[in-house]
Amino acid sequence: MKSSPLNGHDAPTSAADAGADASAESVLRRLEWTVIRRLDGLLQGDYRTLLRGTGLDLADLREYQHYDDVRHIDWNVTARLQVPHVRVFTEDREMAAWFLMDLSPSVDFGSGEQRKRSVSAEFVAVLARMLTRHGNRVGALLYGSGVDAMIPTRGGRRHVLHLLHSIRSRPVAPESGTTRLRELLESAAATIKRRSTLFVVSDFISEPGWERPLALLAQRHEVVAVRVLDPLELELPDLGLLTMRDSETGEQLLVDTHDKGFRRRFARIAAQREAELREGFVKAAVDALELSTDGDLVDAVVRFADMRKRRARLSAGGLPSHLQHAA
Repeated sequence: MKSSPLNGHDAPTSAADAGADASAESVLRRLEWTVIRRLDGLLQGDYRTLLRGTGLDLADLREYQHYDDVRHIDWNVTARLQVPHVRVFTEDREMAAWFLMDLSPSVDFGSGEQRKRSVSAEFVAVLARMLTRHGNRVGALLYGSGVDAMIPTRGGRRHVLHLLHSIRSRPVAPESGTTRLRELLESAAATIKRRSTLFVVSDFISEPGWERPLALLAQRHEVVAVRVLDPLELELPDLGLLTMRDSETGEQLLVDTHDKGFRRRFARIAAQREAELREGFVKAAVDALELSTDGDLVDAVVRFADMRKRRARLSAGGLPSHLQHAA
């Protein structure tokens, strides 16, 4: 894997770089005023609800209880004592978060004012800034037609600017075939050794086979699937004849959206894909946060944080683990 060609501590080397840096600064300043300030008030500083289970050190072992997370079972000790035991962790003051960024051609789609890439970039900037303000570190793996950049974890506002600049300034990936999201997940497993929170930011338009690597990551890390979508990917309006183009392969197809039968078939296939995605997330035991190009970022983050709070309360009250995902 190539390291990132950018360095967050270097001065711009050209007018174009300077302009990109200024653009990143402008975007981050806008997000600080319009998004992060609102989240501070709504979350009341409880940003750790977004990072449950991160920055943990092994403190003790004890017998398994029915409400424990099965991912914390120590199988070696269990086999030796013939009684299930779980690892008990203490929380570090510092936490590390990684953003696994799918920047393949399909994320450059948007039917309205925003493209999926800009929604992804703003989400990363907001979460990274909220974390680094509390002394935590953030890093990223970037995927285009392959995993081609790694930004090591660091703290501070300047590093967030570097991360935002790296995402926004990347050229559109070439049309080189379908996305292989499993490559990004497998690269993360090989690269990120210490337990962290991993945000997999993708539209999950990918070749099959990403579910198992996602589940394996979730056994070691706290993983959140951040699914970015556009409303037009779920339902087609009546727009007459349209030329539809596959952003990853370049293939074009002329379709008649006035045809009700075609629109119904499109909606049925989209609904089937939605069901398969949700099933994949449940099987991998990861929480999912959905961001839409026509949605509100603050609302999406607050809904996600509220869901995690409810689940934490239910878990503390002894709800069986197999029912916690339904909460």
